[in-house]
Amino acid sequence: RLYRLRPNGTLDIVVDNIPSPNGLALAPDQQSLLLAVTRDNAVWRVPLDADGTAFKVGVYLRLNGGAGPDGLAMAADGSVAVAHVGNGTVWLFDARGEPVGRLDTDGRFSSNVAFAPGGQDLYVTEAETGRVLRCATGRAGLALYAHA
Repeated sequence: RLYRLRPNGTLDIVVDNIPSPNGLALAPDQQSLLLAVTRDNAVWRVPLDADGTAFKVGVYLRLNGGAGPDGLAMAADGSVAVAHVGNGTVWLFDARGEPVGRLDTDGRFSSNVAFAPGGQDLYVTEAETGRVLRCATGRAGLALYAHA
């Protein structure tokens, strides 16, 4: 399930029956979410109404091999980095969902990704080797609320 916690403390289910929901990223325009769905080996797009209700949820990206997508990191231009656990890769897709880059992590379990606050470097955790990797992307990471 994908939940939303409202400012008044109310907890709502946004999407139900998701096969292993994982990473989550808010689009730069805040009109949709991207959700890593590990067991579907896909990233779903979750459009949001003004009140936060989801509609027309569907597959945004389909991966192959490995266990599926894990962590996601959004860039300011709408491109997204996707950690592909079990495959040892991190993919960079543009805002249209077209692949524009691939990083081989030299391990099988690239699990989380995050852009450096205010920078263009992407940090990747590789669970099999216990390493944290840094990669220049040429794209500015989207500022997170914790860093805004």
